[in-house]
Amino acid sequence: MEVKLLGHNKSLDEQAAALESLLMRNRVFAEIFEKLPDFSLPTAYLGAGFVAQSVWNDLSGFPSLRAVKDVDIVYYDASDLSQEAEAEIERMVRGGLARIPLEIEVKNQARVHLWYEEYFGYPIEPYTSVEAGINSWPTTATAIGIQNRSGKLKVYAPYGLNDLFGFVVRPNKSQITEKIYRNKAARWKAAWPELKIIPW
Repeated sequence: MEVKLLGHNKSLDEQAAALESLLMRNRVFAEIFEKLPDFSLPTAYLGAGFVAQSVWNDLSGFPSLRAVKDVDIVYYDASDLSQEAEAEIERMVRGGLARIPLEIEVKNQARVHLWYEEYFGYPIEPYTSVEAGINSWPTTATAIGIQNRSGKLKVYAPYGLNDLFGFVVRPNKSQITEKIYRNKAARWKAAWPELKIIPW
């Protein structure tokens, strides 16, 4: 299948406008985006795989939720690093998004270092902001966060949007291992064969 490279090799302004237009066509994204401010998490971003995979599906002509596993929402609260506080916020957000037909994952980026080693096998330094967390996400195309600022879509994309629009999966080596990257890349390639996987 031939994919549309809408936004690829365009200016940042053109890419941001294309991303907003594309995402707001996605009924599920639009509903989550509209409700995001209701949760009173001022640092919250909607991002990672859900955003990237929504783009890849749209440009490939696939249904919007095809091969999408979950929705990632991240925030930053260093005042309470307890698992209980994070779980309570996740329950609140899931309740507000009960109509969304995907698993909702909500993570406090201030406490990622507390569980990261047990889950991935090696320790990391604490993040100093939610953006620092996004900076470490596994690929340049999925290191992206979307905020709702008074109804306006704000994009945080530390590595730009060209890889996302160009169907390029490139490792972000700031934190992940080669094994993590290869596993993710293989899973995504199976779902979106048009992806160009950049070797580690």
